[in-house]
Amino acid sequence: MGFLELMLLAVGLSMDALAVSICKGLAMDRVTLGRMVLVGLWFGGFQGLMPLLGWLLGSRFSLYITAIDHWIAFGLLAIIGGNMIRESLSKEEECPDASLSVKAMLPMAVATSIDALAVGVSFAFLSVNIGAAVSFIGVITFVLSMVGVKAGSLFGAKYKSKAELAGGVILILMGLKILLEHLGVLG
Repeated sequence: MGFLELMLLAVGLSMDALAVSICKGLAMDRVTLGRMVLVGLWFGGFQGLMPLLGWLLGSRFSLYITAIDHWIAFGLLAIIGGNMIRESLSKEEECPDASLSVKAMLPMAVATSIDALAVGVSFAFLSVNIGAAVSFIGVITFVLSMVGVKAGSLFGAKYKSKAELAGGVILILMGLKILLEHLGVLG
């Protein structure tokens, strides 16, 4: 997996965290650098940790399913991407409150990074430098989450669904690329 692919994957995975960060910024009465960093650390930390856990899990089974690993990677990315697209088109607005307590942030950090766990499983079947991948995913999510808090305070929830839609499309296209490369359609 090359740098551009990893960049697109990291951006796609971070879109859920970006959407929630936008809502956090919208709910805050005052946005400070400290609050932006705290939100970024929660989401970036979990977004970096989950693919590592998924990779460790997938590595235990990769030898047994190498014949269908490309289908697994494609299926996981397509399901995650499809779910993000469905959520982006939903009329339900689920903006969290402004609280940055562990009780408020932990469930959101886990929920927004579950898709990264599944991507980590697919990493076990691909040629990926896992250290670089999880670091990159974590840093991209950290930065975009900070930007999301600020954007939410400035622009409101207007961009939340667009972020989820873009993330879903990117993940589906990445899965399709993996599948087509394995089948020999793409060089």
